[in-house]
Amino acid sequence: MQTESEQLFEESKKYIPGGVNSPVRAFGSVGRSPIFIKKAKGSRIFDEDGREYIDYVCSWGPGILGHAKETVIEAVKAACDDGLTFGAPTRKELEIAELITAHMPSMEMSRMVNSGTEAVMSAIRAARGFTGRDYIVKFKGCYHGHSDGLLVKAGSGVITQTVANSAGVPEGYAKYTLVAEYNDEESVKQLFDAYKGQIAAIIVEPVAANMGVVPPKAGFLEFLRDITQTDGALLIFDEVITGFRLAPGGAQEYFHIKPDLTTLGKIVGGGMPVGTYGGRREIMQCVAPLGEVYQAGTLSGNPIAMTAGIETLKLLDAHPEVYAKLEGKTAGLAQAAREAFGNRVCVNQIGSLMSIFFTDKQVVDMDTAMTSDTKQYAAFFRHMLDHGINLAPSQFEAMFISDAHTEEDIRKTIDVMKEFAHR
Repeated sequence: MQTESEQLFEESKKYIPGGVNSPVRAFGSVGRSPIFIKKAKGSRIFDEDGREYIDYVCSWGPGILGHAKETVIEAVKAACDDGLTFGAPTRKELEIAELITAHMPSMEMSRMVNSGTEAVMSAIRAARGFTGRDYIVKFKGCYHGHSDGLLVKAGSGVITQTVANSAGVPEGYAKYTLVAEYNDEESVKQLFDAYKGQIAAIIVEPVAANMGVVPPKAGFLEFLRDITQTDGALLIFDEVITGFRLAPGGAQEYFHIKPDLTTLGKIVGGGMPVGTYGGRREIMQCVAPLGEVYQAGTLSGNPIAMTAGIETLKLLDAHPEVYAKLEGKTAGLAQAAREAFGNRVCVNQIGSLMSIFFTDKQVVDMDTAMTSDTKQYAAFFRHMLDHGINLAPSQFEAMFISDAHTEEDIRKTIDVMKEFAHR
């Protein structure tokens, strides 16, 4: 007999490509049908069949405070009473822009958009417009959304779907995208030597989190900062995941690196569909209506999303101890995984991000990430899900720990993980 989730999935496939609105949700790489979520609260999600799970997806990162945080929900409900969207400026847009700059001083000016993909697309356009150059350097395995020019050796669901690039993208769209190896300085030097004075920007996840979690090697981000400054190119930090998660000021605060442009999403919108890009004033003044780099959006900066973001950032400001607590819980979970599996796995962890790779190699880039046994991960995923633990349905995604995860949640997760490791 089919579960409610299975029935909903079958019906959804009649009307939605693959039955889902984002590919990794289809559970294709883990050999299951997806669970359909009815509600969530704190560290838990509840599916349409009434089953409860400890959730380590956290909506792919926004849920740093846990699901349905009361003060955020109350503020959003109150904002809805005043209207959903106006297509006109509001006080809340100014308020969140001020909060962003206070946390990330490198973002002297910022522009709200509606997704991380849109933020990255717009930041790259601004970088090209400001520098007058065409080429962009990205890193193999880093995912920056699904805009045409960046679906080149990308991470995230592109790996899961075994799509190296995407159909429907003309070759000319990607020809100005140069690909280097993450954590490999020499690969970057070679590109800058070959395209001297032609590269507009490097875009990088300061902590790669879309080939699984892969922290930068010591000195790697500093090297990127130096080589871009020497060549006259810009450095773009894609902090859609790391922004407000690694530290109040994101990865740039954590690593003490000041990029020229930054892209944000997820936490900055408190779970609402939001993205932001911003950086040095002189660069952002190239954006319309001040400059000739055009970008617009009917729903950009809508008051409901701004309210959720403002309330989330204010809560994080009021409780700075959250970050140390998150680090402690995540480090404890990571260490427990290392002890349970031994040298059968590589566990990468930084802040409240972690990944368990089923490989005996140290995962430092896309090539080493791809040595992971995805069939073993799929078996691990199914075991955890069957015992009430919801992980990312892909080897190449991150686990996210939230403030709502209790010590009891962590202990249960470790116990279930050990069952799998020792069977």
